[in-house]
Amino acid sequence: MEIVEHAISAHCEGVRAQPVGGSRVGVLVLAGSSGRIETDRCRLLARTGMTALSIRWFGGEGQPAGICEIPLETFSTAIDLLRAGGAERIGVLGVSKGAEAALLLAVRDPRVDAVVALSPTSVAWANVGPGADGKTYPYRSSWTWRQEPVPFVPYDDSWVPAEPEGEPTACRTLYERSRQTFDEAARQAVIPIEQSAAEILLVAGGDDEMWPSLLFAQELAARRASAGRTAKVIHTADAGHRPRLPGEGPAASSHRFRYGGTAEADADLGAQAWPDIVSVLAGPVALGS
Repeated sequence: MEIVEHAISAHCEGVRAQPVGGSRVGVLVLAGSSGRIETDRCRLLARTGMTALSIRWFGGEGQPAGICEIPLETFSTAIDLLRAGGAERIGVLGVSKGAEAALLLAVRDPRVDAVVALSPTSVAWANVGPGADGKTYPYRSSWTWRQEPVPFVPYDDSWVPAEPEGEPTACRTLYERSRQTFDEAARQAVIPIEQSAAEILLVAGGDDEMWPSLLFAQELAARRASAGRTAKVIHTADAGHRPRLPGEGPAASSHRFRYGGTAEADADLGAQAWPDIVSVLAGPVALGS
């Protein structure tokens, strides 16, 4: 399918890819803590007949350098752009911290019709990096809504990585330990995804070494089930934190973190999930129309 691509400069930095003639399906694509604009992922979705928009939501001009007290309204503004471009059905596809944002947004913005959360979390977490004031500590929420911080789980600063100094770090036990240490905060920080009317698809790898995304996905699905709503979980035992969709190459290697999985396993999980990803995002809307 022939697509066209536009740079976005109004309100935020980003890119929009869409089929020639547009689409009635709009998808907001959110990266994780890399902060990158997901141009290739937008192109991939556009080739299926959707309009896909990815924005820089931290680290850009006038934005906090880290994921600290990011207004969820940032993503609602992006939805405004999709709606203004003719999208009638709105989906949000996010990975890791982007999945955290997508799930929180679905609870608060009723215009979100579908969420695909890759390597999700079931609770909101403290900031990753500095806020607008340039400070990382004391810990604050990653997110705000209507200028109020979203309840969050702080990090347990007594945690020590298991890896020798200088080796890439697996952070999974940090998140597991922090949730245990700050049990009451964790209860307050649960993402109440059962309140959202959006369709929910959760994709997670059992070998995720960044955080326990498969456990988180199962917790989210259980919350949905408790309210008589569904959330499909697609998982494989050997994939890690960064599932790759068909047509995407392997994720870049990291000297800082261990993400788990292998290139083959991460691609296999993405391939298994891909038909459901397209189906959930498109919903009943005819693509390309």
